[in-house]
Amino acid sequence: MAIITISREMGSGGIPIAHRAAEKLGYTLIDGEAIMKAAVSRGLTPEAVEKADEKPPAFVESEDQEIEADLHRIELIILEAALKGNVIIYGRGGQDLLRDVASVFRVRIIAPFELRVERWAEREWLDPDLARKLVRRSDQQRAGFIKYFFDRDWVDPLGYDLVINTERLSEDTAIKLICEGVRDTNLKDRQAEKKKILNDLILRKRVEIGLLAAHGIEELNVDVAVSDGVITLSGTAHSDKERREILGIAGGCPGTKDVVDRLRVVQYRSLPDEH
Repeated sequence: MAIITISREMGSGGIPIAHRAAEKLGYTLIDGEAIMKAAVSRGLTPEAVEKADEKPPAFVESEDQEIEADLHRIELIILEAALKGNVIIYGRGGQDLLRDVASVFRVRIIAPFELRVERWAEREWLDPDLARKLVRRSDQQRAGFIKYFFDRDWVDPLGYDLVINTERLSEDTAIKLICEGVRDTNLKDRQAEKKKILNDLILRKRVEIGLLAAHGIEELNVDVAVSDGVITLSGTAHSDKERREILGIAGGCPGTKDVVDRLRVVQYRSLPDEH
């Protein structure tokens, strides 16, 4: 069956819905806990995951490059899970990360702001004013994350196939809608097509991680495109040495069939000190 992605607002009730839907369908749930476990097993610290997970950039250049590399590592975990099939991707921009895969059922779970505040205060035993700040901050962070990294409005309903308002619909109804919707014939899982797209996305992530983690590359300005294992690199390098390093990183990634070099070398002159 199709992959499911669930986007949710804090306090909308998305957590129990995702868990119960996964159990009913026999799907694996890829949520924050699963991602943290996989990330730590690959050498990421919990602090690094927390800093990168569903957060907009800090707009501090040195810090942002490290955060972006960790975000790509999280996305690689999601893509590899998606390749196995029968998964629910909970949050993490799954609907946008997998936008090129036709057999993805994109769900969004919402509720009015004040109701979400009330639910979060009750769930976490919080003062309502504190709960209100946390819910508002969560909304802003997730909206900023989607806008910056995927250039899309988080609340745009056209980014989803099913939007569920849990003020009006019960948890049982929400689960029923998800389980019925994922079986729609329009979401027919074309295994060969899905596997090709996901393998290309995985290879792209590996290249992007390698470039962001490389110490010899400054102010990375390289676009990576992958089709059938052929990597096309465009953008700029600051020297021939840097260009060779970029090409070497791409060519050394597992699954690479060929590398098309469309990089330009642009050497920047240092400005003289002002006196």
